[in-house]
Amino acid sequence: MFKEIKKLHKQGYKRIVGIDEAGRGPLAGPVVAGAVFYNLSRFNLANFKKIKDSKKLTAKQREEWYKILTKHSDLEWGVASVGEKIIDKINILQATKLAMAKAVKDLEKKLGKPADFLIIDGNFILSYTDPRPRSKDTTRTGIVELPQKAIPKGDEKIFLCAAASIIAKVTRDRIMMKMHKKYPQYGFDRHKGYGTKAHLRALQKHGASKIHRRSFGPVRKITKN
Repeated sequence: MFKEIKKLHKQGYKRIVGIDEAGRGPLAGPVVAGAVFYNLSRFNLANFKKIKDSKKLTAKQREEWYKILTKHSDLEWGVASVGEKIIDKINILQATKLAMAKAVKDLEKKLGKPADFLIIDGNFILSYTDPRPRSKDTTRTGIVELPQKAIPKGDEKIFLCAAASIIAKVTRDRIMMKMHKKYPQYGFDRHKGYGTKAHLRALQKHGASKIHRRSFGPVRKITKN
């Protein structure tokens, strides 16, 4: 999980950032991205050999790793979300890229320096330009200029992506737990917005909430009826 980072470091890259997302598939709620950097010269890799992709961890294990990662003195992280309204407007892939770009920007603010290489879990790079009109509330990402590498299943192969996946997943799960208190009839505390049978039954019974993604097929079908 560390070979790729060491190789890039030898090539002269100093601020290598791993990125992953959580929540591309659900019918409700935001997509969330995490971005992680560690100080290779001081970081004790031996303590992190048991880390896994967030999907292979239990909720309790993810919470434990989240605490370790977010409090580690030689590791820095950023996180960002893009909500359902923007997802419906620009599609989930572009919303995912936007969340990733925003997470990198959040990380760079903490570092006080720009990233110089991105490793992205997936099969795409962030060749992204924000489609929203420029205003005082929106800024161009500038991410497209950075050297990048997309690695399918990167969260299983690259430590930084695995760490980013855990931070993104825990952050999103916490958001959906809050949404459960607001919309308890949908059971977001159990399925976190994914299209389970129970969720689909709740959609049929109650219709779509304000946080449902109306561009997604099952939701779109119900809202048209």
